[in-house]
Amino acid sequence: MPEKGRGRTLQVMNSSHAASAVVLDPLHGLDALVRTLTARGYAVVGPVERDGVVDYRPIESGDEMPTGLRVEQAPGRWRSHHEGDTRFGWTPAAESWRRPFFPAEEEVLRVRRTDGTFAVSRPEPAHRPVALIAARDCEVRALHILDRVLLGGEHPDPRYAARRADAFVVAVTCSVPAATCWCTSMGGGPRPAAGFDIRLTELIDPHHAVLAEAGSDRGAEVLAALGGALPSSEHLAASDSVEAAAVASMRRPVDGLHLPVALAGRDLDPHWDDVAARCLSCGNCTFVCPTCACVAFGDSTALTDDGGPAVETVRHQTWASCFQLDHSNLGGRPVRATVASRYRQWLTHKLQTWPEQFGTSGCVGCGRCTTWCPAGIDLPIEAAALAAAGEGTVS
Repeated sequence: MPEKGRGRTLQVMNSSHAASAVVLDPLHGLDALVRTLTARGYAVVGPVERDGVVDYRPIESGDEMPTGLRVEQAPGRWRSHHEGDTRFGWTPAAESWRRPFFPAEEEVLRVRRTDGTFAVSRPEPAHRPVALIAARDCEVRALHILDRVLLGGEHPDPRYAARRADAFVVAVTCSVPAATCWCTSMGGGPRPAAGFDIRLTELIDPHHAVLAEAGSDRGAEVLAALGGALPSSEHLAASDSVEAAAVASMRRPVDGLHLPVALAGRDLDPHWDDVAARCLSCGNCTFVCPTCACVAFGDSTALTDDGGPAVETVRHQTWASCFQLDHSNLGGRPVRATVASRYRQWLTHKLQTWPEQFGTSGCVGCGRCTTWCPAGIDLPIEAAALAAAGEGTVS
């Protein structure tokens, strides 16, 4: 089993090129990586193509990951097709890496009453730590934001903590950003700089290969077990070129790091009503967001009688959304009764007040909320409009 206590705090061996690096074959090398992690006791979760989108599922071999998959994303639009033999030429879909650690629904506890006595039991945590394959920089940063939210307070979430413990992260450089991506405006970039055990960069020139770089001691151990050729200066230069090309293609609709100041005082801006006229208040944006952590709790008791004196009640935790009308119930009524107020709560919390609350932005610029919005509402464009209105106001 993996060594305990080293799952969340990873030391990057070098911010540009890790001290330990090998060149892997895009087919056999990735398969060997998956099988090596499995042999070391990890439950490997990787990208698979399912129903025309990229999903994250348990995998047992590298062959299960997509080959030649290409993706087109736009506001309210997702399309995929196949072209060539690249392994990471796709961008993430609605699914994110929060689900393996923070599932949409989970049992919290059971209370069994027998003859006036109560017994409380909780589900046993998973025995195998998780290994993620192909986490983009936005997703790696999103996990660390969730860590701040769910582990950094006075009452950390024990179920999340158990799943995150000893997680192994294989990150990947995003070589073909989507039209909805804007991570460079939110302090990120196509090539992960921290928070990973191994970083993969798919190279096309001088030949098709995958550059694997270690970001931690255990990452270096896995690469040593894989073998593979040492990278040449051409490989390292090609890796830099992949990052440079991706950065050049990235859109920058707004300076995300300036938004907390620019959005201050915009609570009564008429633009909120303009957005509300288009918003369906469906909550899609919150459910696909990799950093949203709102939940609701519900208790259920079986209606059937097992013939004995015992009665069992189960408590479940489920994802919740600030777009749900009852999310802001207080004193028997919702505080945010209008669509405009609920959209304002979501946008300003993500981009304005989250830094004050948790010390970091609540958005990583992944663009999921834009792609999966049925109305095609583009978060950074709306934020830019509000910020521009704020800058034009004389205080």
